[in-house]
Amino acid sequence: MNIASKELNKKELLSSLEDTTRELVESLSLFNETELNMVPFEGRWTAGQVGEHLLMSNPGIAKIISGNTQPTERPADENVESLKSIFLDFSKKAISAKAIWPSDMPKEKEKLISGLKETMDGIRLKADSMDLSLTCLDFPFPTLGEFTRWEWVTFIIYHTKKHIYQVKNIYNKIKD
Repeated sequence: MNIASKELNKKELLSSLEDTTRELVESLSLFNETELNMVPFEGRWTAGQVGEHLLMSNPGIAKIISGNTQPTERPADENVESLKSIFLDFSKKAISAKAIWPSDMPKEKEKLISGLKETMDGIRLKADSMDLSLTCLDFPFPTLGEFTRWEWVTFIIYHTKKHIYQVKNIYNKIKD
């Protein structure tokens, strides 16, 4: 792959992150503050808790991609299809790490949305100035191992898309 096509793909990746951020903000904006904190199904998260979960997980990813790296000895996007199959299979429910479980406290809509937008925009800006082909060494992804920066950005996109799907289902359930 030549440098020009690498840059084009990077632009596409970062554009996808921007589009995903916009879709998340739009999805959460549909709720009023009461609805944002309504439990849609027994034992499930509210839309606000889904947002808080993302707000808790994304700064950790930002830290990982800014951390220790080394040159990659495999395709930088090798795990993208695995991530896609894990997170975009909406028939499967994933269990999050307890460290990023949201609290039961009510969420403030504007604060939550602005925090998510700020965090994801910050990651996009940071990634834009980085070599995304480097392998991040500070935290291996469970079952798949060390990820490149490219794969971590892809993780954020697919992880967020999974939760956008969840937020839309919550909205539909609440509006029924």
